[in-house]
Amino acid sequence: MEKINHIVNDEQVNERIDKVLSSINNEWSRTQVQQWIKDGQVLVNGKKIKTNYKGSLDDHIEITIPEPEELDVIPEEMNLDIYYEDGDVLVVNKPKGMVVHPAPGHLTGTLVNGLMAHCTDLSGINGVLRPGIVHRIDKDTSGLLMVAKNDIAHESLVNQLVEKTVTRKYRAIVHGNIPHDHGTIDAPIARDPKDRQSMTVVDNGKHAVTHFQVLERFKDFTLVECQLETGRTHQIRVHMKYIGYPLAGDPKYGPRKTLQIDGQALHAGILGFTHPRTEEYLEFEAPLPSYFEELLETLRNNR
Repeated sequence: MEKINHIVNDEQVNERIDKVLSSINNEWSRTQVQQWIKDGQVLVNGKKIKTNYKGSLDDHIEITIPEPEELDVIPEEMNLDIYYEDGDVLVVNKPKGMVVHPAPGHLTGTLVNGLMAHCTDLSGINGVLRPGIVHRIDKDTSGLLMVAKNDIAHESLVNQLVEKTVTRKYRAIVHGNIPHDHGTIDAPIARDPKDRQSMTVVDNGKHAVTHFQVLERFKDFTLVECQLETGRTHQIRVHMKYIGYPLAGDPKYGPRKTLQIDGQALHAGILGFTHPRTEEYLEFEAPLPSYFEELLETLRNNR
């Protein structure tokens, strides 16, 4: 069993414990966390607590994660938004709120569940729970993902990610007005030593580079396009926080007082790669989801 420790910070004071824990790892559902609490797998300052316990500053939370069960992926019929598909690759537009692959607490309703019902020829490199998955985007990030339908395609796409030849452009709404029209954030990222479920910029982290361009400025927010050169976990969210402009709605890296949109305003809108078989460069663009467009319209009206 894995043990994870977390210290309650200023922004989590007086929050219900199940909400605190589900916010530090977006793959943990509140239902799952509540079950862990009931089973005595969550201790606060060494003592068992109830699900309605509210955190105090510097509370020490210890979570004992049970051994994962051996799981089979259950195919589920879904209305997937597929942009491209052939015998080697598939490009799909993932909606906000959908988890990419099954994990404890999210065994059904994931993108992989839908892909398994759509097609059975997915690469097996990442095992039974992540067939075909070459890269991920967070649950509350919408946008384009490439999926490998065989192992040769999978290796080719992964190599392109390593060689930084894949085009990945995101739209994001961030807090504050960025004075520069464009810039590059070159800052290494690793697990936060104070919170193992978060990432942060640290000197000995993995190389991470994000390029950004300002598209539109509002009263208290900025619309930016971010292009990934590397693909670290939560990279855009961590890098924009690092330079003082955290993503709007981000429950993990943003301020408590933010736009009420249930998760970060981040959309993976442009994806380009070289086809593993034909060696043709393919590029796809998914429009902003309706909630994002409505949010921009509200910000424009409040300028």
